[in-house]
Amino acid sequence: MVVARHEVTVEVLGPWSLATSKQFWEGFAPAALPSQREAREMWTVFRVEGDWSSAEVRVTQQGSAARIVVEGDGDLDRAAAQACRFLSLDVDGRGWPEVALRDEVIADAQNRLPGLRPCGFHSPYEAAAWAVLSQRIRIVQATKLRDDLVRDHGDSGAFPAPDRLRGLDLELPGRKTEYLHAVAEAAMDGRLDGDNLRAMGVEDAVRVVQEVKGLGPFAAELVVIRGANAPDAIPHNERRLDDEITYRYGAGRTLAEVSESWRPFRTWAAVHLRTLREDRTQEISGRRP
Repeated sequence: MVVARHEVTVEVLGPWSLATSKQFWEGFAPAALPSQREAREMWTVFRVEGDWSSAEVRVTQQGSAARIVVEGDGDLDRAAAQACRFLSLDVDGRGWPEVALRDEVIADAQNRLPGLRPCGFHSPYEAAAWAVLSQRIRIVQATKLRDDLVRDHGDSGAFPAPDRLRGLDLELPGRKTEYLHAVAEAAMDGRLDGDNLRAMGVEDAVRVVQEVKGLGPFAAELVVIRGANAPDAIPHNERRLDDEITYRYGAGRTLAEVSESWRPFRTWAAVHLRTLREDRTQEISGRRP
């Protein structure tokens, strides 16, 4: 195997802080960052869509630009573009501060989380696999199942490639193995391609994802919103976000109502509010100083 190296510098349009985004991803339980070797660097290993090779990416910030270095034996141009997508660096965020002018709650969230850009799953494929693994069990249990898959069947820390996952005879609860095989098939067929799902629009993309066996409405939204990292979407099946809307905006206010002022960054606003909710919950439980 010949490992190549590719470097690209991307001008990030709009607010962005590597430090804030990195802190967010380190607490993103479904696909948290591994231990970082350098505090000023974001590092991860992932599967490259299309050829499903494993790639390692290191991201550093240079002013308003992101320096992206990818290494692997596959399509490194696509790997770099995919990294930009799952880090939200490919989104023109110059209009994001304007949302704060329309919504004081979001203004407060932006102040508390300066430069945060939602970091999603490496791909819709990995998001779909997580959706299956986490069905009807606790997050900590699902995380262990995922970690075991990476350790036993992955490659250099990357999640197992779809062709590998499809052939595994796994001892998992319920129909999880059957559903993981269906996810793998869909990925190999191109039905979970991140660029395609982004291009077709959120509602159509959710319908397409729901055609994959084992993926219901909640899972399909996760795949599109956090897997393809669509910047302007709201989940319709996320109770904790609904609860946060009530906490921040008052009883009787709904997500559909308040999110109109968030366009075209509804995903970003929702992620900010969920992040603040998790921080507050951990402070109350004593897990944060």
